Amino acid sequence: MANEFPQVVTIAGSDSDGSAGLQADLNTFFTRNVYGMSIVTACVAGNSYGIQASTSMPTDFINQQFTSLADDFDLKAAKTGMLADAELINNVVANYKRVDFGPLVVDPVIVTKHGAMLLETAAFETLREQLVPLAAVITPNFFEAQKLVDMVIETDEDMLTAAKKLHTMGAKNVMIKGQHSDADQTEVRDLVLLENGEHFWLSAPYIHTDRVNGTGDSLSACITAELAKDKSVKEAITIAKQYVNVSIANQIEVGHKYGPINHWAYMD
Repeated sequence: MANEFPQVVTIAGSDSDGSAGLQADLNTFFTRNVYGMSIVTACVAGNSYGIQASTSMPTDFINQQFTSLADDFDLKAAKTGMLADAELINNVVANYKRVDFGPLVVDPVIVTKHGAMLLETAAFETLREQLVPLAAVITPNFFEAQKLVDMVIETDEDMLTAAKKLHTMGAKNVMIKGQHSDADQTEVRDLVLLENGEHFWLSAPYIHTDRVNGTGDSLSACITAELAKDKSVKEAITIAKQYVNVSIANQIEVGHKYGPINHWAYMD
């Protein structure tokens, strides 16, 4: 019967070197045994040294991509990646509300893991007010969580307070990724707050490497894949944490500088 195989979609930009964006998502979908599709919002020309050019897709083309997939496939879960401006965020929100693509995993690409801002103020406010409330799961990094809830996080209690504020903003389940602080760091701890109020920490050794491109994309993509296979949110997040840890630890040498993680290291 058509559409029995679990199907998912990433709503994100294309990264020409394959290390991040929808390419990282599709690699993750493939290795997690779901059929991955994509709605392309932007295209980036780049390599392991950096980004050399980028362009956004016209909104009418994005609309048609949503319609084309909705008319044929039975999508069980979806995720967003970087959405560059307020117009694009509003477009994606409106389209997601008119189709049935299952639970939405929001990777709020706002601030890098080192604290550099990626979105202009207008786009950030639109993301916070329009996209966050649609999230079945939201996966901000440490700096993104601080920005989203407008507070400084210094302790475990602060992290939990931030997660609860994201609940209040409408996100059902929250995973705040731990800070990557300095060269002496030995551990990364992530906080998970579930819709039912349960919270727990996920801990893993910190791996010092430049081969981490696409980590956030792949984490959220793995959660999306597991939700499509009817895993609970708790199971999906736990599997995703293990998936990216193993993918970082088992490096592949692709590119000269900042390389991708190894999606093929964790397959079951």
